[in-house]
Amino acid sequence: MRNNFFDIHAHVYKYPYPFDNSGKLFFPNEEELVRLHDAYGISHAALLVLANAEEYVPQSNGEVIDIAKNSNGRFVPFCNIDPRLLGNHPNSKLEILVEHFKKLGCVGMGEVLPKMDFDDPKLLNLYRATELFDMPLLFDMDVNDKRSYGVYDEMGLKKLRKCLEMFPNLKFIGHGPAFWSEFGTLRDEKDRQGYITYPIDDEGMIPKLMREYKNLYVDISAGSGYTALTRDYNYTQKFFNEFPDRIMYGTDICFADTEDRHSKLMNKMLDENRISEDIYDKIARENALRILKLKIVDGKIVYKNR
Repeated sequence: MRNNFFDIHAHVYKYPYPFDNSGKLFFPNEEELVRLHDAYGISHAALLVLANAEEYVPQSNGEVIDIAKNSNGRFVPFCNIDPRLLGNHPNSKLEILVEHFKKLGCVGMGEVLPKMDFDDPKLLNLYRATELFDMPLLFDMDVNDKRSYGVYDEMGLKKLRKCLEMFPNLKFIGHGPAFWSEFGTLRDEKDRQGYITYPIDDEGMIPKLMREYKNLYVDISAGSGYTALTRDYNYTQKFFNEFPDRIMYGTDICFADTEDRHSKLMNKMLDENRISEDIYDKIARENALRILKLKIVDGKIVYKNR
């Protein structure tokens, strides 16, 4: 069904967030997010938690859980656990926290974005704990030295490959500039620091890894996902048709005046017969509902098998 999206990557703050240097107010409140979602054809969403302190003011998991609980079935919460919690040690019992937040209704882990190597032992510990409780993990990857957050990987996503092998039952959801820079081949390693707009010359590491590892998923949100997917519509068409079960619609709305781009992209792909209605539906909502173990009943999110 057209314009009936599930946003896998939504943010919301209960209280106003401090102004950034541009003078804009970061992150919508619930009322602003609902208004934007209504305008974009988004009926339901997963609310991610910003818990790593390198860039954003950390918010509590409880804040997001409460907003989701009081949304009348419109939102569902993720939790987020900084890997340095409980002693700043690679063997901390993070599974205690994962189990706790899962019992409170959280369906995923993220957005994971500490300024750490993707295979840092403390992050490996978080992956272990998350896999133990069968929740997907959504990460933001960035290598720009001017940015203070984002997990780090080398060119070629070698650390991600290592972790996909180490945790075969953990669904990793890829997101962020450094991740999406590997949608096609890179002309220069420095290109990983921003949004690449030049034509795609050849296949990048993302489709190669997805072909090899069934536990790698992607979130098309933000400028990083949108820019990558609009570089070459023929290439994106092949990508969507090869991996229809592991691509998920998202927005990553960070300002209350964010432009609608991702729903327009999806509708363009359908209107131009680049994807079928079945694939459109999978990417728009069904894949997210499946991996989060949710269903929609009478317009409300309902948990399955909990």
